[in-house]
Amino acid sequence: MNPFTQEALNEKVKNVFGRLAIDKRRLPSSQLMRRNVPAYVAEWVLDSLAPGEGKVTQEELDKIQSWADRYLPLPNEANVIKNRLLNGEVIKILTPVEVEVVLTKQRKERVAQLKLLGLHEVYINDGIVEEFPDLLKQGMWGVTELIATKEGVAIVSFKPMQAILNLELFKQKRAFFSLDEWRALLLTSMGYNPWAFNEREKTYLLCRLLPLVEKNLHLLELAPKGTGKSYLYENINPRVRLVSGGNISPAVLFVNNATGQWGLLARFAVVVLDEVQTIKFERPQEIVGGLKGFLANGKLTRGGLYETASSCSLVMLANILLDNQQQPINYPIVKELPEFLQETAFIDRLRGILPGWKIRKLSSESFAQGIGLKSDFFGDALLALREDIIANEYVNRRLHLKGKKLYTRNEEAIRLIASGLMKLQFPHGEITTEEFEIFCVRPAIELRQLVWDQLYILDSEYRQYDEKLEYEII
Repeated sequence: MNPFTQEALNEKVKNVFGRLAIDKRRLPSSQLMRRNVPAYVAEWVLDSLAPGEGKVTQEELDKIQSWADRYLPLPNEANVIKNRLLNGEVIKILTPVEVEVVLTKQRKERVAQLKLLGLHEVYINDGIVEEFPDLLKQGMWGVTELIATKEGVAIVSFKPMQAILNLELFKQKRAFFSLDEWRALLLTSMGYNPWAFNEREKTYLLCRLLPLVEKNLHLLELAPKGTGKSYLYENINPRVRLVSGGNISPAVLFVNNATGQWGLLARFAVVVLDEVQTIKFERPQEIVGGLKGFLANGKLTRGGLYETASSCSLVMLANILLDNQQQPINYPIVKELPEFLQETAFIDRLRGILPGWKIRKLSSESFAQGIGLKSDFFGDALLALREDIIANEYVNRRLHLKGKKLYTRNEEAIRLIASGLMKLQFPHGEITTEEFEIFCVRPAIELRQLVWDQLYILDSEYRQYDEKLEYEII
């Protein structure tokens, strides 16, 4: 490892990435997160109004507060906004907008939903939808101009909050950093302080990004409370949907057979089910049946009425209890999941289990203290890496399992995880065999071995195969 300081890394990140970099210390002191907006939105606001380094000054804070009061209404101010519209005002706010297509005998139209304001039947011009097609998928954040008409509320104009992404440029910038510096930059961009974690913990934290850079990379993370499992996912990108609490039904996940509207797994790049041990699942057997098919082949269907392919990655997060040695109390560890999710055919289809209990609990020292990449740019770059197949081809060519009797899903999962780790840490494709083994293959083996251990214990069918996952690099 080549030692370097936070200050030296800050300067390098600013020099290499320029306007795409931001001081991660500024967001907490801006108080924008109190407005109930994700980090990728708050950083965009912050950098637009008060770019700079170090903690936000009082003068900057006053400017941000004044802007937020005008354009970022609090959740309890929805009726105030509606009243202003009723009084004939033209309202301009920063809010997420989703567009739904209604096709019935009586109606054939596009309507916008502004859920933060409780507005669900908002007129939107066809030209806006055609210009920004993501409004039809997962929705978009943007500065939205609203007026009230005789027919209801209408969107007059929409200016999206978007980063400009050049993936090749992002990949080329990697060459300016050592591996240690790059890993530190990734962690800082995620919101963590890389100096607060050891090397193994850093790798586990980076593994949380795997579902973004690879299609259909399904993970289960088991960890005690306080390790920041959900923070990353709710702040990284609008194409990542975190579901925490409430009811989960087949219609929500797959497709609503009554309306034909596709569910979360069809519309988002990553779907995260937080605290799965407490979520209420409606029709659990139908859900696990649909999930098994989806996890196996990327196909979504429900009752055979509708079918579509999806590249969505599913992440499940669960809290577990630890003993005084900080090891899981229950074994096998999947016993922490709802009983219907403990079926081995379902667990088998997960690519890996992330041992979150091996990551220390977060403290004030755990959060980013320096310059990282802006969240909107960072999240878009990670998702764009899904389409970059150079790492996939490299891994498929060089990495093979070995043993007397091999199980195909193990090799598929290990290769996918190793490919994701290569995309994250070596996006420029320059990697030695030693680096490939240490930083890509070994972590991939560990995550899949945890899945395999559960299967080996729970179901004798799997014991006909090798218990220990062994590999060779050719």
